[in-house]
Amino acid sequence: MRKQAVCLLSFLRTRQLNGTCTSSVDMELFLHYSLIPSLFIILILSFLQRREYRRQRDDTSYLLGNRFGIIMFAVTVLQVSQCPHGQFVGKYETLVFYWPSLLCLAFLLGRFLYMFVKALRVHLGWELQVEEKPVLEAHQAEHVKQLLRTPRPQEEKKSWFQTRIYEWDPCFQFPSRMIGTIVLAFICLYLFIVIEFCMFVYVRDELDMFENKLESYINSMNHSGILTPGILQVKQLISVTEGVWVATILPASLTCVSYLFHILVCYRKHIKRLWAGDKHFLPLKFHNPASSESVVAIARYSGWQIAYILWGYLIIHVVQSLCGMAIMYGLVLPIVHKQGLEMLRGLGIGILTISIVVGLMILQMWIATSFFLQPKLGAADKQKPLALNNRKAFHNFSYFLFFYNVLLGLGACLSRLLISCFLGMWLIARIDRTIMQSGYEGADMGFSAWIGMLYVDHYHTNPVLVSFCHILITDHRERKLQQTTKYWCLNQSAGPRVSARSRTRWLLLQTLIKNPRLVMLRKSKLGHSSQESQILMTCSES
Repeated sequence: MRKQAVCLLSFLRTRQLNGTCTSSVDMELFLHYSLIPSLFIILILSFLQRREYRRQRDDTSYLLGNRFGIIMFAVTVLQVSQCPHGQFVGKYETLVFYWPSLLCLAFLLGRFLYMFVKALRVHLGWELQVEEKPVLEAHQAEHVKQLLRTPRPQEEKKSWFQTRIYEWDPCFQFPSRMIGTIVLAFICLYLFIVIEFCMFVYVRDELDMFENKLESYINSMNHSGILTPGILQVKQLISVTEGVWVATILPASLTCVSYLFHILVCYRKHIKRLWAGDKHFLPLKFHNPASSESVVAIARYSGWQIAYILWGYLIIHVVQSLCGMAIMYGLVLPIVHKQGLEMLRGLGIGILTISIVVGLMILQMWIATSFFLQPKLGAADKQKPLALNNRKAFHNFSYFLFFYNVLLGLGACLSRLLISCFLGMWLIARIDRTIMQSGYEGADMGFSAWIGMLYVDHYHTNPVLVSFCHILITDHRERKLQQTTKYWCLNQSAGPRVSARSRTRWLLLQTLIKNPRLVMLRKSKLGHSSQESQILMTCSES
């Protein structure tokens, strides 16, 4: 009673503390009115978006590369600082909810400042303009080089982490979509766990009030009422359920977190298999998916992955809680209530029954191997051939074990159902593998989204294909440059061949025409700067 009174007093004190806190910022109203400037900003960004193929040559006055961003960071901080406490978590509840948002806003703010400073340095001429992202990235080129090299035996010893858990591949880079999906999944999982804990605190408070009423009823009846045993069992059930639910929060969350990391590992493994032309790990229905289905799948994947993780956490938490309840009522509570001998007797009977069933199954296998199969054809064979021996004895063996196998089949059928349900609930968050039986994989929409996403990334990021396109683009540019140089030298008397110096000076002239600010950075010689400026003015006017 004293402990419950202290808990109730602290709870009422927390409620009173948070009830008197009024923030000067209505967060819900602020979020609604934020839609107006957000729409305005999106329109501005749409008009300021750089067009790669329609920009003017002498347009060098743009700032931030026609890419602009506005971040609002301060209202959230104000709301958190004014009312940091809450009714469920207690102290610093608002910070517990909003720190992922604050972290993301801080990252965006830092990224914006970095882009602003870098673009400003380029605009002032302190730093050269960074070229556009190349078609063939460095890690893709290294992957193709490894394919062309002769494989050598690896002399370096791998660590335990590389052998058992994960081995880093420098020639593979995860796309930003996968990284963003996993980060959002982490944030959503964290918020989901916090909300679930708040709901648990609310339900626990209601159950505490219900227990107080039951206890007052027992005290009024002096523990002699008819409903007293049932009330005590209900109180025990509530107490055990609360303890098991809190204890299983950590393993359920760790399971889902491990799934998120495992999804990245499976993505790399599946993509590299597709790059190698290996589709054996996929069901036959998914060897040639429709293009429209793959495009829709890659749009669905991120949202579905997060939703599967959240549902998976809840279902896994429920399953682990049920398992914990079974352990508590089957092993712990009998010992607490001094019924350990009865518990051990029941446990022994169960273990003996399972041992007899498993022993008879092993005995059947041994008899079949020893007496009902013909000898090995060769001494190097691992097992006997599938050829019956002692057929009459085998028929008698099948007849006398028929009735036992019927009873065994009943248990096997139930175990099949229970194992399927358990694995399905345990792997519900794994979108990278199907929980359907063979032939029914198409009904698993999450797995279909995973396969479609893999095919889109496979067709658009295959290093061999990207390298081939890079070679074609480079060859096309070189041919175009050769044609331009040849047309410029038609009226020259230097002969059909062009010297390297002339070609370099021609390229220098083109570069200076496109980037007039580079003239100021060149080493000036007597009379050269004025001549170059006159040539550039003439070329720009023409």
